Amino acid sequence: MRRSLQSGQATLEYALLFAGVVTPVLFAIIYTAQLLWIWHSVVEFTREGAQYAATHCWQASAQNVIGYMQSNVPLMLDQQQFQNGTVALEVDYFSVDPTSGTLTPFSCSAECSTVCVPDTVTVHVLNYQFTSFVAYLGLPPVTMPDFQTSMPVESSGCDPEQGTCLP
Repeated sequence: MRRSLQSGQATLEYALLFAGVVTPVLFAIIYTAQLLWIWHSVVEFTREGAQYAATHCWQASAQNVIGYMQSNVPLMLDQQQFQNGTVALEVDYFSVDPTSGTLTPFSCSAECSTVCVPDTVTVHVLNYQFTSFVAYLGLPPVTMPDFQTSMPVESSGCDPEQGTCLP
């Protein structure tokens, strides 16, 4: 009789340990892995956008870069937030002031020409909220920091000898 009470106690202790410790730790590991996967994907996404902006024509609206980025979102859990415009994509072009060496916003009267080549570009990903895993638990989304990548513009996709540029 005493043996059967002890085996029931061990089962109860195992169930309490599993429900109180193992399951929450497992969910925390899954949550952290998903969050880090998304973080890495967004960092790569901004780098790819900046590289595209550095090798293609400057446009005041930057619709060529934003359109490219929205159509080439990496495979990730919240991919639709980047494709449908929930996440803000911002592209800023700068020129270097030769006297002070500071960056100033770039502007040019003609778009997509060999005379309109900025010195650097910065791509921002703003207002991203991680919702995948926490939504199942009824928790509010996690607001991620703003991601940005800056890159020097070498030619902006322009060939000065032929006078053509990549849109």
